[in-house]
Amino acid sequence: MCMLFIFVDMGQPMRIMNVFLYPTPNSILFWDATVLSGYLLLNITIGWATLHAEKKGTAPASWVKPLIYLSIPWAVSIHTVTAFLYAGLPGRHFWLTAIMAARFLASAFSGGPALLIILALIVRKNTEFDPGKEPIQALAKIVTYAMIANVFFILLEVFTAFYSNIPGHMHAFDYLFAGIDGHDKLVPLMRTSVVCAVISLLLLIPYKFRENEKLLVIACVAVFISLWIDKGFGLVVGGFVPNQFGTVTEYWPTLQESLITLGIWSIGFLVLTILYKVAISVREELGTAKSSDH
Repeated sequence: MCMLFIFVDMGQPMRIMNVFLYPTPNSILFWDATVLSGYLLLNITIGWATLHAEKKGTAPASWVKPLIYLSIPWAVSIHTVTAFLYAGLPGRHFWLTAIMAARFLASAFSGGPALLIILALIVRKNTEFDPGKEPIQALAKIVTYAMIANVFFILLEVFTAFYSNIPGHMHAFDYLFAGIDGHDKLVPLMRTSVVCAVISLLLLIPYKFRENEKLLVIACVAVFISLWIDKGFGLVVGGFVPNQFGTVTEYWPTLQESLITLGIWSIGFLVLTILYKVAISVREELGTAKSSDH
């Protein structure tokens, strides 16, 4: 799904072939396509090998473990390279920050597991497979720490911008959270993001709240909405508005852009559904076999 967004970013799908046919190591986009395609290959290989071994009732092959260890720094590289796409543009002050990669990692390690928790609870409700309480609580702990880090990094950006009076940084925050000269199209969204972030932390930090799975779902939904708005609208649009000349030209997704984005998300959910059906059918089959043995 992420690679499909690169197709869109290139403007014309046929241009994507130039990225691989004529590799340009000094292009961040080349590295973005490389880390995404590599991570996709790692996930397919590891997932299929472990699931196949589980179905056969044997231990995974010895070559799987090194790939698992490799996938950890590779996952970090994805968000680091994505951050470099923004932080490497000196003309956009809002993105020109050394902690951009750290912000991407914090949001990834909170938003990703939050979505996984929601999916795990949906699986438990609609299938015979139970992912288990302990793995869900382990993910919830990761979401909690990562979301705290994410909010902390944003506050660092706010302090740096306003205490040092850097106009390029200040104007972007002013536009996003208060509006400039009546231009305030994104203000309601950004304030919603802040409210969702606060709600999520209030529900995640206390252990007793986090243990309650009904409250945990609300917290995970709040985390996901907050980060989707912050990264999808705030970070991207905030880098362009106001522009280098200090003028404000507001942006809102067009119908074509919205349909293209929805199409890519739909493909992502389709792939996710197929993979979940395969994995759950194996787990249910193994569960039935174990119960019949007993």
